[in-house]
Amino acid sequence: MDKLSFLEVIAAIAVFVSLLLSVFLLTVKTERKLESRLFAAFLIINAIDISGIFMHLFVESYNLKAFKISAYLLVMPLFYLYVNAVCYSDFILKRKHLLHLIPFIVANLILVPRLYLTEGAAKEDFFTTMWQSPEMIVYQLIGELQFFFYIVGVFIILKKYKKIYLENYTNPNTLLYQWLFQLTLIFLFIHVCIIFKNIIRYTAYNDLFIWIHIVAGASFLLAACWFILKALNYPELFRRIDSTLQPTEDFAETLETEHKTDETKSSQIEQLRKFMVEKEPFLEPSLTIQELADQVNIPVRELSVLINHHLNQHFFDFVNEYRIKKAMTILKDPTKKEYTVLEILYEVGFNSKSSFHTSFKKYTNQTPTAFRNS
Repeated sequence: MDKLSFLEVIAAIAVFVSLLLSVFLLTVKTERKLESRLFAAFLIINAIDISGIFMHLFVESYNLKAFKISAYLLVMPLFYLYVNAVCYSDFILKRKHLLHLIPFIVANLILVPRLYLTEGAAKEDFFTTMWQSPEMIVYQLIGELQFFFYIVGVFIILKKYKKIYLENYTNPNTLLYQWLFQLTLIFLFIHVCIIFKNIIRYTAYNDLFIWIHIVAGASFLLAACWFILKALNYPELFRRIDSTLQPTEDFAETLETEHKTDETKSSQIEQLRKFMVEKEPFLEPSLTIQELADQVNIPVRELSVLINHHLNQHFFDFVNEYRIKKAMTILKDPTKKEYTVLEILYEVGFNSKSSFHTSFKKYTNQTPTAFRNS
């Protein structure tokens, strides 16, 4: 099998898997329909893009080939919207999101005079030397600028998500952030391959062009399969946040200057610590800072500033510290030797084994089993 045939096999598998996953996402019963539909659309557009390898089979379908090329400009907008939908529980599609279609529309308008409006030999001649034409150079420039804009936008969303999550929620760790960050890095790697492929397109290194195409196609195929496996194995992954929440630093200074003396803050911290020890609210796995604020009777913003600024901890770490202390007490108790580590982690408020082990080692520099044995 030559390299071109191998590339077609990889592409065929990638297209098939992408479309199969799309059907699954569109038909599966879930509360998160918007997320599923956006990622299904993302997979379908990628399948269309990968199918370009088979375009030699459509000898006279020049308009279809042009649409296939321009469809790539829908990939990053769909991924950007998908990340928003996954991260924010109140995200909905609005008319303003149609603005994301502008690069796709512009790219097609550029092709109107010399491709869509021509017929016969003129259209065939344009397509033969298309990648050397001013239109396609402009298209590639639009594509690179668009990719840079959206990839930066995705990283900004993820950074804000992680900060707000750590300040307002506990469990299941920051798995969602880590997973989306990894997925974004994979797409960044694939795009770098595409950039090299487009550069090599203008050279005589045809073999290298095909191999890079194979690497990009195989990487996307593996990423799509990895996504589904992740989603199936970790259903707790999708813990979303309210987009109206702000990082503490955005309002901390205002609250600090408005009121509250040092004595009052110290009193609130003492009240908070006493409540955590006596009432043990951290035993609730899904505890949020809003729920704790209601229980301890401190306004949620003041509580956020107390924990994140005066105690210099994220809410996530603050709560997990009490969980770890509780776990340490149980592990040291000789009357509870029959308790397994799994039973203990659930008892103290964790709902993820990996999250418990990470937090325990961070606090004690030991694994739970090593701590118990020592």
